[in-house]
Amino acid sequence: MKLLVIGGGGREHAIIKKLKENPAVEVIYALPGNGGMAADAICVPEIGAKEIDKQVKFAVAHSIDYAVVAPDDPLALGAVDALTAAGVPCFGPNKAAAIIEASKAFSKDLMKKYRIPTAQYETFTDMDAALRYLDASPAPIVVKADGLALGKGVVVAQTTQEAKAAVRSMMEDKVFGASGTKVVIEEFLTGPEVSVLSFTDGETVVPMVSSMDHKRAGDGDTGANTGGMGTVAPNPFYTPAIAQECMETIFKPTIAAMKAEGRPFKGCLYFGLMLTPSGPKVIEYNCRFGDPETQVVLPLLKSDLLTVMHATTDGSLAQTPVEFSTGSACCVVLASKGYPAKYDKGFPITMTGEAAEHAYVAGAALHDGVLVTSGGRVLGVTAVSDTLPAAITEAYRLAEGVHFENKYFRTDIGKRALSAQKEG
Repeated sequence: MKLLVIGGGGREHAIIKKLKENPAVEVIYALPGNGGMAADAICVPEIGAKEIDKQVKFAVAHSIDYAVVAPDDPLALGAVDALTAAGVPCFGPNKAAAIIEASKAFSKDLMKKYRIPTAQYETFTDMDAALRYLDASPAPIVVKADGLALGKGVVVAQTTQEAKAAVRSMMEDKVFGASGTKVVIEEFLTGPEVSVLSFTDGETVVPMVSSMDHKRAGDGDTGANTGGMGTVAPNPFYTPAIAQECMETIFKPTIAAMKAEGRPFKGCLYFGLMLTPSGPKVIEYNCRFGDPETQVVLPLLKSDLLTVMHATTDGSLAQTPVEFSTGSACCVVLASKGYPAKYDKGFPITMTGEAAEHAYVAGAALHDGVLVTSGGRVLGVTAVSDTLPAAITEAYRLAEGVHFENKYFRTDIGKRALSAQKEG
């Protein structure tokens, strides 16, 4: 089989490595891919993740049997619709269903209509009205740009002034472009956060192993918000009892709600949850695999990924076994010093063979045959073991086998999870 994966980050590298385990896979093309994926896929850097017309032409010309659309932007732009219309079956939601991430206002209204537990909120298109609302609301409070913003369109404001500054930057300064034309302001929730990715064919939903992300740049959850500095799976806060509650109050109702709205969701639906004192609530939906959650969840998948993906496309997920390992995984992200603000790039990357085997490359490029840094999050190294402490120790050992100038990483990935395990 000839496969096509759209995207060029660590998430896509993890998907590609897992798809390669199927012996029927002959070749995988990555559009655009990155320099660090070259050993696992044929990268086509000339075609970007949002260049849908070019993607369709490439897929048809290369007789692609199945395509995986991984990032949010092409999903929201209708890449699955276009490829499907050209006769290429796809993993991922169509444009109508991808709105669950592409518009936070849509997703919040969906949850309100179908009584899916989430934070109280209001939506604004008028900046002055939003500012007046903040004057009458207690802080901390959360301000979200309605549209896609590369995972950076959310501000947890500790004061009213900070919240107002966030509104002005989104609506007046247009820091996120058109994505900030509308904002959602919602109550601040407390409790452990949990990420649960799920496979769904629009009828059946199969949650994957839970995970815990580490968004802040610095140790101890300090510093700026990032795309994610590391993950562990499973998340010890997510007990079997909570999982069952989420299935009945959140997962199944969401799939049913999207179907009822005429937007059946097929692919990977990501549930960002908070386990509040009054029960689990949805913080956000993503219409695709999370990054770097994918880098710990897929290594724990025992079933064949391509088979499961096909089942989401053709509607046979209820008849398809989906099995995960009972072990644990830890991913440590190696970033460029200064990320997520200003950082230098272009430094050569060297890895031991063992580290390369466990690495998912994101921000790297090939220059004259040499792999060099080209982004803030350069790569993640993932270790799987029987226990979480062993997985964490092994991930940091593997990280020592990766070298590039200005390498930076958090030293406490998994620390909160270990504390929770001990308390439990």
